[in-house]
Parts: sequence; structure tokens; C-alpha cells
Amino acid sequence: MLSMLVAPSFAFYTLLYTTLARADCNCGYTVGSTLYTDLIESDFLHQQNITADTDWQGQDYTVSAELARGPYGKNASSDNIVANPLKSKYDWAGDGINGGDAGLQLIVGGGTPDKGGLIPMAELVTSRDDILYGSFRAGMKITKVNGTCGAFFWVRLDCISNALDMFANPFPQYWNNTQEIDMEFLSTQMNDSSSPVNLVLQSPQAAEQGFSAQNTDGFANKQLPYQPDEGFHEYRFDWSPTAVKFYADGVLLQTLAKSVPNSPGHITLSHWSNGDPAWSAGPPVADAILTVQYLKGYFNSSNPKRQEDWKSRCPSTTTVNATCAVPELKEAPNSNSSAHTFFFSQQKNMTGNQTVSGESAASSLGWTQAASTAVCIFTIISMMECFL
Repeated sequence: MLSMLVAPSFAFYTLLYTTLARADCNCGYTVGSTLYTDLIESDFLHQQNITADTDWQGQDYTVSAELARGPYGKNASSDNIVANPLKSKYDWAGDGINGGDAGLQLIVGGGTPDKGGLIPMAELVTSRDDILYGSFRAGMKITKVNGTCGAFFWVRLDCISNALDMFANPFPQYWNNTQEIDMEFLSTQMNDSSSPVNLVLQSPQAAEQGFSAQNTDGFANKQLPYQPDEGFHEYRFDWSPTAVKFYADGVLLQTLAKSVPNSPGHITLSHWSNGDPAWSAGPPVADAILTVQYLKGYFNSSNPKRQEDWKSRCPSTTTVNATCAVPELKEAPNSNSSAHTFFFSQQKNMTGNQTVSGESAASSLGWTQAASTAVCIFTIISMMECFL
């Protein structure tokens, strides 16, 4: 009986290797001359159910006014993260099934809480917390309602030694605010003559100033050549060991090279207000919606298992199609053609070795063939080898 089971196991491994060996992009994805081994791609224009997306975790927590460093606290709820996909899976622009702009809606609740009360907000983070250097881009439209901060950022995730502390006070335990890369939009700054984005590298110096980076080398306020609340645009940052470069619609805005983070963490999409007149202002008088079309990240992993996996699937980066260039955005993603941006995870053979969500990897279109085949084979192998 043993010999009968050993042969099929070997055959399955052979099939697995053959399947994955045929995949393109086995060695990763290039941005310029830089190679990244892993990816996260989320097509929110066709995302039917964000809670089923294993690439993302909606956040549920409260922060007091004191810890939020404002007149009001914050109440993050996954109920404020709403999928509003396009009506047709064949479209790439237009209204969502709930009306208004299609995409993932991050909602800040309108109205003024009691003094010291909590303002409803929305936040989601990537399940991957091993992200160490990479190129990250999000298609977003900022709210027109004054009094919020829309943020697309990376933040270091600290280890928690005491699990009980995590449940007692989760928010301060998770984040290390001295290692953070931010693109932040303050809706109160938006008007006919002003349309800035705030580019931030949080640092120990900023922490000493009450987590205000405005008077440090890790801050820049850049005017955009358009109104961010009037259409969708791609915001991007490329993080290397020596610098962070910030882009809007593929155009370089700023390079910051001081206090560059050097630890792994995760990507966050957030929309919040704490009433601080020096930053978010608010609270908003009505519900404020920030809409996200997509999130794409091409990065290296700090996880030794992922690193070993890369070595095993990539014997040579010079093999034909072993690496794949990440396409650059050519225009703002607002029309049915320009919003149809490229996803490796929606191709048949380009993400076979990636750990991507079945929901977000191809948005409701299903897993790529190589990825689903690999998972199926792994499952069968695992079941069979229990008997060996």
C-alpha cells in the first residue's frame, strides 16, 4: 500500500512543477530596473463583496480623542467600507450598482458628535504584513465634503508580545508611527485655487513634534494640476532602501530621502476625521465618501518562506518571460478605456506562484488558471500524504 501511494505523490509533485514552470513572471515584476518578487492587485471596480477578499482586512476599533490627538476620537468600522461595483463586469467606468462612482467606498460619517465623542471612519489594511520595499499605486477619487483626511499609506507593523494587550488596546499596539509612508489628502484644502497632496515620511523627529512631520525633512506639500475631488487619478509611491518617490498619474512629484523606513509592514487605505483644525478639520457636515478603483502593489517580502519560494521558482531571471514589466499609467483612469488598467492577476498565466485572494485577484472573474491548479494540486497532495 505504501508503494502505491508514493508513486502518485511523486507524480503530483511533477505535475505541480510542470504547471508552475510554464507560468510567466515566475521571477517577479519589474518597475524600471528594479525587480519585485510579490504582488497584490485588487480590482475594486468589479469587487462584489469586500468581506470575502482575503487580501484585505477591514478595521474595527475605537480611539479616544486623546489618543487621536484631536477634539474628537475615531470609530473605525468595517460597515463604513462599502463595495459599489460597476453594473456590468464588461465596463470599466460609470456608476456603481448603488449609484454614484463605482469602486470601494470609504465613508466618514457626517454630523458633530458630543464633545470628545467618536467620528465614524473607514480603514482597511492588507493581510500581507511582510511588505519590504516596492511600488504601490491606487486609483482614487477624493471626497468633496470638507473635514476629512483621505490616506493611502504604508506603515510598519510592530510585533505584539502580549496577546491580551492587543485585545485590550489594539490600535496603539499595531502601528509604529515613526516608520510610515503617507499620501494624504485634506478635503478642507481643496478649492478652485488649491489642490494639494501631502507627502509624508513619519520619523522619530515627527513623533517628538506630536506626530507632525510638517517641519521635518520628511514632508512635502505638492499642488496637483487638477482637482482630486473631480475625477479618478492614480497615486503612487516607490519605496527603496534609500528614498521614496511619489507620483500622480505617472508624473514624479517629489523624492524624500530622509528617515526612509527599513522594516516590513502593510498597506493601508483610510478615510478619517478627528476634528483637528490643523489637519483633518471637520467633522464633516454630511457623509463623506472617498472611492478607490484599484490597489496594486509590487514588492519584496521579508518572510523567509516567501523568499525561499522565490528562489525555488526562479532559477534564472534571464529566462524568457521570467520577469514581467509593470505597465506605466498613460492617462488618468476616468474613461472606459483609460480606467481599464492592466492586472497581471487577470491574465491566464502571470500570477501562478503568488499568494493572492481568489476574490480580488481576478475581482469576481475567478482565479487565474495556474493559481487555481496549483492550489488544487497542493490540496490533493496534502490529503494523500496524510496516509503515507
